[in-house]
Amino acid sequence: MTKAELKEFLDEKVALYNNPNFIESDPIQIPHQFSLKEDIEISGFLTATIAWGNRKMIINNAKRMMDLMGNSPYDFVMNHNEYHLDNLESFVHRTFNSTDFKTFILALQNLYQNHAGLETFFTNNQQELSMQPAISAFKNHFFEVAHLPRTTKHISDPIQGSAAKRINMYLRWMVRKDNNGVDFGLWKNIPTSSLSCPLDVHSGNVARKLGLLTRKQNDGKALLELDTALRKLDKTDPVKYDFALFGLGVFEGF
Repeated sequence: MTKAELKEFLDEKVALYNNPNFIESDPIQIPHQFSLKEDIEISGFLTATIAWGNRKMIINNAKRMMDLMGNSPYDFVMNHNEYHLDNLESFVHRTFNSTDFKTFILALQNLYQNHAGLETFFTNNQQELSMQPAISAFKNHFFEVAHLPRTTKHISDPIQGSAAKRINMYLRWMVRKDNNGVDFGLWKNIPTSSLSCPLDVHSGNVARKLGLLTRKQNDGKALLELDTALRKLDKTDPVKYDFALFGLGVFEGF
């Protein structure tokens, strides 16, 4: 395909998948249950944190997280006591266990109390055309609270070469606004041009088949290569093509 043909093909797939029907089978349905900004932010962050593996399991376990927090995640984060944290003891999603969950609650409380919350932190640490340094800084500040070393693996660090798929997906959820009803567009001061595609096995394989990506590993270098290619197709909103790459891989077996 020529560049123009590829863009037309991908734009058609974006239009096909970037609509409210997408929500029904995607983890983004969890933050869509809430209306308070902070509830959307926190539920989205926790859901994205466990977004690996079987999608049905991700959704079910994210719902359980919300249930354990009384379906008021912001209130729980800010006003929980030790007894409430004890109620999280039974939670597990793959390698993310109750100890990790408790640490994340404490870290989020610290973030909202001392760093003005998730939006402010990412907004203040953004760089032109890249959120990857902000993600790395976020990991450092997030784990200011007491934590076990094992818990840090649940937030990726682009500076260490990670593609940081889950947190890039979370940033897409919070920043993109196109009135199609999927992404929230809650965070107004981060441009979509700075977002990166959530690179996973599905989007990576499709990108390689389409000639958008040559690197074999799904790592930080591959993410930069894919971002560069997608920005040539749409420099203002390159991450919209996540819908096309993911949809082609998951729903069409491309």
